[in-house]
Amino acid sequence: MSTGSDEQHGDDHVRYEVRDGIARLTIDAPDAGNSLTAHMRDRLTEHLEWASADDAVRVVVLGATGERHFCTGANLGGPQRPAPPKPEGAPDRVVGDAARMIRRGWQRLVAAILDCEVPVVAAVNGTAAGGGAHLVLACDLVVMAERAKLVEVFVRRGILPDAGGAYLLPRIVGPQVTKELMFLADDVPAERCAQLGIANRVVPDDQLDATVDELAGRLAQAPTKALALTKWLVNRSFESSRHTAFEDEAVAQDLLAGTEDFAEGLLAFRERRAPRFRGF
Repeated sequence: MSTGSDEQHGDDHVRYEVRDGIARLTIDAPDAGNSLTAHMRDRLTEHLEWASADDAVRVVVLGATGERHFCTGANLGGPQRPAPPKPEGAPDRVVGDAARMIRRGWQRLVAAILDCEVPVVAAVNGTAAGGGAHLVLACDLVVMAERAKLVEVFVRRGILPDAGGAYLLPRIVGPQVTKELMFLADDVPAERCAQLGIANRVVPDDQLDATVDELAGRLAQAPTKALALTKWLVNRSFESSRHTAFEDEAVAQDLLAGTEDFAEGLLAFRERRAPRFRGF
């Protein structure tokens, strides 16, 4: 995979393009509700991990093609990652198999969004259900089209929320609303998502792309390392004591003070001009 500032490649219904500091990561399987096979899921994870290491990337936009679905979770009918052969007489599923599959699959993808060292913006064009809803919850900023909705669909299938949902959702909406959404599994329209704090913006369907482009463009011009450390501090705050949070803040400020963008910001302030941040 190259690291050029203008690149495009895609395979197996996942497209990745970098231009002008914006990495566009697109799920492209509209005929399957943009559900993810194991391979698609792992490719998304790899692209997000790559974006963290690519100095040409300053923001990631996670989107999908079509008008109906953002992502409807796992494609259970698609090919799965091969498992080691079982010894003679072993059952098809051994204790530990399911937990390992969850850890190495959707949890790894959600973690790649949370740990990505640049902001990740969700452009939600349609239904985000199951694991797809949790991809939205993991993103740093969420823009939803008016037609879009989230669905905590798991209880309809008699299964538990996975992909980190029981960790992510209470931190956004609190435990009582989380239980409502997960117990009842009702559709949550975009407007209510905004009211609950899940969506930052809800826009007319035909304005989704333009709104996301404008937001991503602003983030691509911002001091990238300052955004990365801000994201790190905010994400850690839920598990940190006051002492730890204050110490993290001090260390992060010390790290940031060594960046070129930090020096540029101070110089621009003294010279009374707009700063020209380069991302490092």
